[in-house]
Amino acid sequence: MNNRTTSKIDEFMNGRGAGKKLVACHTVQDLVNNLKKPRKIMLMVKAGDVVDKFIDSIVPYLEEGDIIIDGGNSHFPDSNRRTKTLEAKGLRFIGAGVSGGEEGALTGPSIMPGGSVSAWEHVKPIFQKIAAKVEDGSPCCDWVGEQGAGHFVKMVHNGIEYGDMQLICEAYQLLRTVGGVNNKEMHDVFVGWNKGDLDSYLIEITADILAKTEENDPNKYIVDSILDTAGQKGTGKWTAIAALDHGVPVTLIGEAVFARCLSAQKDERVEASKIIPATPVHPAADKQAFINDIRDAIYAAKIISYAQGFVLMNAAAKEFKWNLNYGGIALMWRGGCIIRSKFLGKIKEAFDKNPNLSNLVLDPFFLDKLQACLPGWRRVVAHATLSGIPVPALSTALSYYDGLRTERLPANLLQAQRDYFGAHTYERVDAPRGQFFHTNWTGRGGTTASSTYNA
Repeated sequence: MNNRTTSKIDEFMNGRGAGKKLVACHTVQDLVNNLKKPRKIMLMVKAGDVVDKFIDSIVPYLEEGDIIIDGGNSHFPDSNRRTKTLEAKGLRFIGAGVSGGEEGALTGPSIMPGGSVSAWEHVKPIFQKIAAKVEDGSPCCDWVGEQGAGHFVKMVHNGIEYGDMQLICEAYQLLRTVGGVNNKEMHDVFVGWNKGDLDSYLIEITADILAKTEENDPNKYIVDSILDTAGQKGTGKWTAIAALDHGVPVTLIGEAVFARCLSAQKDERVEASKIIPATPVHPAADKQAFINDIRDAIYAAKIISYAQGFVLMNAAAKEFKWNLNYGGIALMWRGGCIIRSKFLGKIKEAFDKNPNLSNLVLDPFFLDKLQACLPGWRRVVAHATLSGIPVPALSTALSYYDGLRTERLPANLLQAQRDYFGAHTYERVDAPRGQFFHTNWTGRGGTTASSTYNA
């Protein structure tokens, strides 16, 4: 164990580390000299240049076959690069996504390792021993794939986490403003939801948050005193950017990121609220029915979010030639991590039944669930829209679902517009795919068309 602030090592060894099988090292060389070969060194530092600086400080003391592990929230292109660079030096690299927060650090996190394939056998026993376990004892850790695959999967995990949190926040807003549900009642609602299909860590902690009152005033809830501006560390943004790069519509995560950005514009929102007239809120006629509709809307949108995330991972796997086990990834997320939930077991079952499943929406279980939730989902989005309440995640998920099930979208008109102003060509329904045409729309243009490409 080594820390760049050496005083923290002494404090830890004299505190929580006292009496445990730990060796305190005050220099990198001391750390390397105390390790068995092949050496396995795990970095837990902030993503970015600092990771490269630490790697550069360690490499001179290592020998061929030694392993460097980055357990931070690094961006996957950096892990792709680090794998290649270190392998060229005869060393091995693992980029391991780690999720679980403070609780995971104590009781076992979810670990998503990728990188140098030959390194896995050396760290597998350690990682799987410290990882969280699901009901049957299976560890929430398995090999993800080559190069930056581990950090890519962790990035998508974090993006889905953004989406789950945004869905819960939208439900909270609707319950308060439309349902007239107070914090105590809402706590009970979330406790009930956590016993059904929505059983998850985030639903569980939301119930706890809603019940927490100020120490000096049991009638004042802490959540009501928190400023409505959300922070972010960037992994959700990375997921949205990766989705754009791969041409995959990961719309819910994108809206969740933008919702945080809009929340941060607090001063602008306060000013706008004084100028733009508010839309009258239409209270729910039947409170319990509305609560049930919101439950269905969350569950349906959650299916869409995970479906989009897995489609994105599949696209990346094809581009980077990673061999991803999607059922295994779902299992890794079943415990230890922030998005752990009962729901993930069904995702694993779906991919176990059909490893080549193109979209979770098409799995019979999830398709049936979506159909059952659809009426309530539509009512919630419609009610929110009529009441002027923003529900970007719930509504974009519904739009994706409707778009996915629509055989003919209006993109024919869009492509005609592109051909009109830029001679970008188009395909025809009465010609083979891959055959492109151009029309001289005005009679003044020529026959020359632009080359066909997707940017």
